[in-house]
Amino acid sequence: MERVAFKMKLHPGRVAEYKRRHDEIWPELAELLAAYGIRDYAIFHDPETDILFATHRKTATNRLHQLFAEPLMQKWFVHMSDIMDTNPDLTPVQIPLDCVFDMD
Repeated sequence: MERVAFKMKLHPGRVAEYKRRHDEIWPELAELLAAYGIRDYAIFHDPETDILFATHRKTATNRLHQLFAEPLMQKWFVHMSDIMDTNPDLTPVQIPLDCVFDMD
């Protein structure tokens, strides 16, 4: 499985709310992510910068290029748009990160 990493930007002072919303992730959203080939998904927060660092593995049969068009994913983006940087279509601003070391 290929590993994917990216960063996002949380609005200042919103980490507790971000964590709460993810602690209560909608079961149907977790199922949707799995159905689209996302595994081992984790998000980390840097309190000095409010940068979120995310990583996940994607299966060989992933359909990530189609995921953002799903109505449920669009609903999640609206739900999260008040606490993080987003694009005009409310998708989170995601900056891909290149792997420079992997001990695996």
